[in-house]
Amino acid sequence: MSIIPLSGRETAERTVRALGLDETVTDISSTEALCASLRRAASFMCPATPRQLVEAVLEAVSFLDESLSMSRSRVAEQLDLLVSIGDLVELPRPGGHGGRQLYLAPPSYVRKAPGQHLLLGVRPNGAPLVDESVGAEVQYENHTRFVELDAEVAPVQLRAAGLHEIRREHWLKHPSVSRAADVVGAMRQRLDRAAESGYIDGLTIIDSGKPVRYYRGRWRLLADGDSGDFVGRRPQAYGSDLWCLVRIEQGVPRALVDLPVDDLAGSGCDEAWRFQAAIDAVADQPQLLRVRSAVGADGSRVLDLFGPVPGWAQRHLELVGIPVSRTRGALISYRVPISVIGELSAFFVDMLWMSIREEGEVV
Repeated sequence: MSIIPLSGRETAERTVRALGLDETVTDISSTEALCASLRRAASFMCPATPRQLVEAVLEAVSFLDESLSMSRSRVAEQLDLLVSIGDLVELPRPGGHGGRQLYLAPPSYVRKAPGQHLLLGVRPNGAPLVDESVGAEVQYENHTRFVELDAEVAPVQLRAAGLHEIRREHWLKHPSVSRAADVVGAMRQRLDRAAESGYIDGLTIIDSGKPVRYYRGRWRLLADGDSGDFVGRRPQAYGSDLWCLVRIEQGVPRALVDLPVDDLAGSGCDEAWRFQAAIDAVADQPQLLRVRSAVGADGSRVLDLFGPVPGWAQRHLELVGIPVSRTRGALISYRVPISVIGELSAFFVDMLWMSIREEGEVV
């Protein structure tokens, strides 16, 4: 038996192939490969914390990334998207030990359009979600997977493959419409009732005074002059940083509420991002949804989001659009039919109080 050394490129191509992707059109640094790596790591490690999954993927594949784009923040962002659409589920640790962990969501699907079915969930031990018995290849678009099957026989085929259907109305469930001022008022009332927090080592906050068009740049450590109510994250001994609401007086934390609070089975980041959207709207600096032309796709437009949105808002985009490579400073981009622009715009205005801007408008 002889040992044949492989170049870095050959190793990366074999890794992409092992993830179930076409190495001739997909490279190891692509969003598709990164998300496939996260799903595979989760299939062996879950229950696990988000930090554990991010570190495992970075350790396994970052040295194969010739583009040097495999940053910790990028991997964490993609993991958030997998949780938002329902490939993974974030739940409290069992036994009341504090903190939260990620679990594998059961194999399932949502009917996206006639004949097109969005695949969700992760099987343990690296097993594929569906195999050739389904009769169609899995297609990958950024962080999503779907199959195209005859609409009449698809339910039978997918059920035989061990996937259960999630009804659209259940998948799209979201909070009731509220005024931004009411959401901020509820946040402040919770902090009014919270116990004294004391010093919080490593606390970071979202600076509402920073531009809404650069989400990462809004995060920072406390400063001596900080006062007010903020969305933040605090470290814990084991696992990823916890999302929280925090009241600060002259740079000193006075009260703290860990998230989630409205739905303990929900995601802390979902509540945090909605609270932040409300804070921005009340401060007359609403978050932005940009509508621009889709090159080479007549009848479509691209929607750009500059900050993360709760999972229930993300799922509305998944159902009517296709994720595309983000450009021009956007955090998330989707191509959607022109016919749904009005409906989606109204949804994001009602639910997250966003400002809708057409391409070319001065912001």
